[in-house]
Amino acid sequence: MKMETKQLQTSLSEPLIIMDEDKNVFKVNRKVFTDMDIFEMEKKKIFDKCWFYLGHESELPKPGDFINRRVAGRPLIFTKDSDGNINVFSNACPHRGSIVCREHKGNSKTFQCFYHAWTFNNKGKLVGMPGKDAYPSDFNCDESMNLQKVPRMENYKGFYFVNFDYHAMSLEDYLGNAKEYFDLVVDQAETGLEVFGEGSQEYSMRCNWKLLSENAVDNYHTHPTHKTYFDFLNNTNIKVSEEPMHGVGRDLGNGHGVMEYASPWGRPVAKWIPAWGEEGKKELDEKMELLIARVGEERAQRIAKRNRNVIVFPNMIISDIMSLTVRTFFPVSPDYMEISIWAMAPKEEGADMKGKRLNNLVEFVGPGGFGTPDDIEALELCQEGYKNNKEVQWNDISKGMIKETPSFDDELQMRAFWKQYNEIMTKE
Repeated sequence: MKMETKQLQTSLSEPLIIMDEDKNVFKVNRKVFTDMDIFEMEKKKIFDKCWFYLGHESELPKPGDFINRRVAGRPLIFTKDSDGNINVFSNACPHRGSIVCREHKGNSKTFQCFYHAWTFNNKGKLVGMPGKDAYPSDFNCDESMNLQKVPRMENYKGFYFVNFDYHAMSLEDYLGNAKEYFDLVVDQAETGLEVFGEGSQEYSMRCNWKLLSENAVDNYHTHPTHKTYFDFLNNTNIKVSEEPMHGVGRDLGNGHGVMEYASPWGRPVAKWIPAWGEEGKKELDEKMELLIARVGEERAQRIAKRNRNVIVFPNMIISDIMSLTVRTFFPVSPDYMEISIWAMAPKEEGADMKGKRLNNLVEFVGPGGFGTPDDIEALELCQEGYKNNKEVQWNDISKGMIKETPSFDDELQMRAFWKQYNEIMTKE
């Protein structure tokens, strides 16, 4: 076999990754987690250029609904106008720059700047300004003093994304093979998905943002890091199935990756476990029959019985496991990030199964559960260890490179992230 060594250089003095597929070597320079110059480069090349998840259509059920949301460091207004169209505005007054919407969420026909009381309707048009007589009669005839829409906003099946680059590829092209997994998630609902449970949970970690991107599709850590959770299940008579965990990892292109697998826990989509009793079994059997009738036997089995952890490059996590959650996170500094998490479910699902989803979220995925505090501890310990970067320089991400079909607990899906990261960061 021809031996080829690929060492990718940056404008910085050292490579960000070392990839040698013939030698089955893949390493990441730990400098990417700590260096301020690299962080500044990320802001320009990633956070000014990529598509970022903003919110779901179900969060704006009525005309006039709005949510104040921060994406890539920018305050934005995610709103449905009086005609029912969804818009995303920069939350900044065109007059002197103050934000014009201070409430977290609500319903309003207008947004008024606190500073000079300029007022805008929910389509972004300037409709009121004190002292208007002091301005020319054709003031704002070019609409430059209206609220400004973000350069790009597109949605895929109700998931809204924004991009601050006018010249970016379309969202559908960007998602590419990841659309297959959005489709599997969306198809579990007959009447559509919705965010439920009173909005989002917010938390933070004192570590680099890319560690969470890795962690989202890293099943290698599950048993050692989350041993307490599995001990809890075994010691509290919570009856799960006897199905062992097994599955595959996939590189979906464009930096996206997934691990798809079977597990012993229940899934409110239509996977019953003994802990949910005979009444729960009857409900889930009926849901499974409806799902098969709608999408066919093979696809229904995949939707209901398999778990999916998906990373959409660079910072969206879909966890379709014992609950369905969406997470995004943005860095504040090289060693600190802020995270938001939303719970989702089919609109038509009953209160009992929605309650099980919420319990599963609180019990494992949420910031107060068993899983996330474990992950926070592990990732913050990594960040602390990176203070030894000069002496211990590289992370190893090569697990599974010797296999034809990597397992879900190998690291192919993590290498997908790092290859895209390196390509973007080293492009002139």
